[in-house]
Amino acid sequence: MREREREREREMGIFAATGVIAPFPFYFWLWTNPQSWVELCGKGRDPSKVMANVSHLLKLVQFLSLFSVSYNYLSWPPPLYFWPLFLFGQFLNFRVYQLLGESGTYYGVRFGKNISWVTEFPFGVIRDPQYVGSIMSLLACLSWVPFQYILLWSLGYVFMIYVESKEDPATRAKLIS
Repeated sequence: MREREREREREMGIFAATGVIAPFPFYFWLWTNPQSWVELCGKGRDPSKVMANVSHLLKLVQFLSLFSVSYNYLSWPPPLYFWPLFLFGQFLNFRVYQLLGESGTYYGVRFGKNISWVTEFPFGVIRDPQYVGSIMSLLACLSWVPFQYILLWSLGYVFMIYVESKEDPATRAKLIS
């Protein structure tokens, strides 16, 4: 009986790890092949809006995956470090979205949109503030989520920071008009 439980835990761990990293191949593909995404979305569909919708679905997959391995860890109240890490991380995420909007946040520049350069805080102070905010929010949850999943998710963000730092403007898409 104990062996069956361990096998189930292994399967849940593989499911959770797969769910946690699921968005990153999608983001990589969009970043490196933006024209194919624009064409797939077709005329009259905003590729940033479609990306946002798919990204929200993938975020739900990530959270459900984490919940599948975290239900034994849930307790209240969280440790004191939770609040400053989580709140500042979410502040960074909301601030980036506030400044860039949906098109700026969801690769609009890669999809051929003209996105204004932003210098207000947190830009110019924190490099990659949205990813930093996301990683801070994840670290805040260490008391509830096994470390390996937080690490895996964070490594996905670090990977995308690297990929996005190597942007070649010549590979940007042309919007279908």
